[in-house]
Amino acid sequence: MLIRSLTLTTLLAFAGPLLAAEDGSPLDNDKGRSRPLIVIASSTVDPVWVSLKKAMDDPANKDGVKQRNIRVYTVLNMFGQLDGKDLGQQDTMALIRSLKLGAGAFPKVILVGKDGEKKFESSGDESKSVDLKKIFDTIDALPAAEKEAAPPTVATPVVAEPAAKGAKGAKPGKPAKPAKPPEMPDD
Repeated sequence: MLIRSLTLTTLLAFAGPLLAAEDGSPLDNDKGRSRPLIVIASSTVDPVWVSLKKAMDDPANKDGVKQRNIRVYTVLNMFGQLDGKDLGQQDTMALIRSLKLGAGAFPKVILVGKDGEKKFESSGDESKSVDLKKIFDTIDALPAAEKEAAPPTVATPVVAEPAAKGAKGAKPGKPAKPAKPPEMPDD
């Protein structure tokens, strides 16, 4: 019994970190489909967030965001949102863990490409100079292979259609006979 317990403990000690690596980050859903732009700030009145939000509300920039497949994640005062809709606390923490930021000065602005790699990152005082034009220029300068990255496709099985009535060369099938009910054993 002791050996089984030790074996199970050892297995969990090695497998635990491997299972934790798959943290279910919201960024995993965007891989190959869109470019996440993550803004992390200490409050909703942070100047970096206010200036980016103001720029994104401009109709001309809204088209640019849409054309470049940008999804905006915000973590403001430890509350996460995706395109203005609240993320759960677990999803917010998974997002922060997946970015592997460590301790640092707020605010942070990070652009992740369709391939899941960071394409642009600024932190602290340099984030104050980040504007939407700089983010657009970063995306426009990406190689063509990253721009055309498409989500992985899942093969769907092809279902054969039944032959239409009266089709040439098609035989109508016989109806199946009902199955014989099982016999009850005598007690």
